[in-house]
Amino acid sequence: MNLHITLLPGDGIGPEVIAEAVRVLDAIAARYNHTIRYTERLIGGCSIDRFGQSLTEETLADCLASDAVLLGAVGGPQWDDLNAKDRPERGLLALRKGLGVFANLRPVKAHPPLIDASPLKPEKLAGVDLIVVRELTGGLYFGQPKERRLRNGYEWAVDTLEYYDYEIRRVIELAFRLAAGRRKKVTSVDKANVLESSRLWRQIATQVGREHSEITLEHVLVDTAAMRLIASPAALDVVVTENMFGDILTDEASVLAGSMGLLPSASLGEQGPGLYEPIHGSAPDIAGRGIANPIGAILSAAMMLRYSFQLEAEATAIEQAVERAIADGARTADLGGTLRTTQMTDAIVAHL
Repeated sequence: MNLHITLLPGDGIGPEVIAEAVRVLDAIAARYNHTIRYTERLIGGCSIDRFGQSLTEETLADCLASDAVLLGAVGGPQWDDLNAKDRPERGLLALRKGLGVFANLRPVKAHPPLIDASPLKPEKLAGVDLIVVRELTGGLYFGQPKERRLRNGYEWAVDTLEYYDYEIRRVIELAFRLAAGRRKKVTSVDKANVLESSRLWRQIATQVGREHSEITLEHVLVDTAAMRLIASPAALDVVVTENMFGDILTDEASVLAGSMGLLPSASLGEQGPGLYEPIHGSAPDIAGRGIANPIGAILSAAMMLRYSFQLEAEATAIEQAVERAIADGARTADLGGTLRTTQMTDAIVAHL
């Protein structure tokens, strides 16, 4: 196949981990006789510095013209002014909206050799293999009005949590499709005892559940879901939830794997290129030191091969190579090891 991938390395450790993901993709291309063309563009803080915008129209157009987008991370303390006209995170939100990627898939799996890297007791981690499906282009992060102003002599701020029924239905239907190929269980997370948007969410989840009687559906309030992620994570299969809840819960779920540096994600829409990125941030405290864990970015590339190109054998080859490298003791600093970023990738490529 001929693959066209837009690279958005971004800020902090983003360029370091994306470079390693590209090394793995090139190794896969050589072994499976594919051709990959890369287009590299700026996003986030580096784009603000260069163009005065966190995401330019030209960069978005290049992303839309490619087959898939691989993103590193955005943000850093130098762009952390709350009163700034533009911020790195705004470019990320605009990218998701522009690509129309409404569902963010975040798999979480506990690797047996890394059990000691997690703060949880080993018995809590046995059999943990779940995927969180987060609605990505609606809810509190995009709702309007969103503003700050003086009101009755006081400084006032408002954010709006809004959803249309079709936005909820499409992401829940995707969760059920994923569950059909897994353990046939969907956990829908909401706050229906308080929020009107969550009551609509639960209503539609129930309707979709009736259309898929072979799959078990359970409704869980978000505070209970946060507890269950720690207390009984192995009981979860496919978890589907709205934008902000998913943002928070997936960071919590990262401790199950032992490090945020291990976890990939895929953001998918109904058509057009998918967006793939590790779930970690830009980690400015270690940027440029060559010690970042590249596994999240490498596994994101594997998800890209699976979902955007339907190259299941190639995706599985990467995932198995990561598993074998970990089983052989390859560890970066976040996992208590001494390997540098490039050395971790060397260990993975050696197992392809």
